[in-house]
Amino acid sequence: MASLPRLGSGLLSALCALVVACGGSDEGSSGSVRFLVFGDPAEINAYRTLIEAFEEEEPDIDVQLVEASDRDDLVARLSSSLAGGSPPDLFLMNYRFYGQYAARDVLEPLAPYVSDSSKFEEGDFYPQALDAFRWQDELMCLPQNISSLVLYYNKDLFERFKVEPPTDGMSWNELVDKAQRMTRDKNGQQVRGADPDLPQAGTAQAEIYGLGVEPVIIRVAPFIWSNGGDVVDDEQAPTRLTLDTAQAEEAISGLFALRTIFGVVPTDQEVEAEDDEARFANGRLAMFLDSRRAVPMFREAAKFDWDVASLPFYDKPATILHSDAYCMTKGSKAKDAAWRFVEYAVGPEGSPVIAKTGRTVPSLKEVAESDAFLDPSQKPANSRAFLDAIATIQHVPTISTWPEIEDVTDGLLENGMYLGQPVDDVLAEIDRKTRPLFARAER
Repeated sequence: MASLPRLGSGLLSALCALVVACGGSDEGSSGSVRFLVFGDPAEINAYRTLIEAFEEEEPDIDVQLVEASDRDDLVARLSSSLAGGSPPDLFLMNYRFYGQYAARDVLEPLAPYVSDSSKFEEGDFYPQALDAFRWQDELMCLPQNISSLVLYYNKDLFERFKVEPPTDGMSWNELVDKAQRMTRDKNGQQVRGADPDLPQAGTAQAEIYGLGVEPVIIRVAPFIWSNGGDVVDDEQAPTRLTLDTAQAEEAISGLFALRTIFGVVPTDQEVEAEDDEARFANGRLAMFLDSRRAVPMFREAAKFDWDVASLPFYDKPATILHSDAYCMTKGSKAKDAAWRFVEYAVGPEGSPVIAKTGRTVPSLKEVAESDAFLDPSQKPANSRAFLDAIATIQHVPTISTWPEIEDVTDGLLENGMYLGQPVDDVLAEIDRKTRPLFARAER
């Protein structure tokens, strides 16, 4: 990720006053806590609900929700406020991106706070989530969730076209077959199907696509793992991506083929006009790969019946960790109050509040196994699939330059899917451009 330019003192002051609310209370058990987060409207509403519940329990603490428009905006605001010496007290960040801040020593380690907590201990959380936020063996941030990648599907569409809906434990080939059978034109006729002799197969314009999946490293990684491959050469001290192995190349070629051969995913122009999440919510995408974060929006916007199934695989089940954590800045002037909010948010009191909104797969085991998360009256009916997947979760490395590595890799993977560039050329270019980023990474 390119370094951000320093802001002039006047502009920085204005930014802090208007957006980050510079200043704050003296460090203590009461005061104002500034919490920086991004998300779509449904996600932001989930955090508002959590804050309201916390402030009812802790009326002496005011939590100010600072909303970023997206991850890039959050990073820009966080970097600017850190440079100006007036950072938010807390921010929520995915494990793939917090390493750049841990490397700069601007995070308050949370292991001592957890050790002193009367509400939980480390053993109460899923270790896969905690371990992703350890920097040099020290717990730096406390994860609120332990989501995985799953397959969302439109039950009404499958019933309409009389295709057997997805189930847990499907193979990659079964996924492709269903995607072909569910890709339909405006008359409901199959565009590209399992039968190669289907009249006009592949020639009509698709109105409904069978599958939505981004051509990015975090989407293809679980298929590489399930095919017996690895994403990097060393999980603890990676020096390069290993996407050029036979197992990885097969999985990446399969991803590209969804567009270049089968035509079951939208084109890049169509995705630009309407992203996969919106297309699914609008009823024109049969299946969609995403984490738990999409649930609040689908509960609110989808006017059809839908559910989730476990991620299809090649040789063995595998999925990828999607986990966000509360990180406290060392420069916070309200650390005790900020910790009380974190302790509530991820603990047995607050975790059910956010879980009921649909946003999270709670990292606290007792809440994940409760009706707050598994409520059968709420969609998705198969929420258990998220918990069953925890045993097969893996994660990408946590190194300071991983955001830059993703940026480079994702752009080139898009070229392979949407522009039809040969997979060997794409992988060679990825290797050439990412090796220097690994070389200067801090771990």
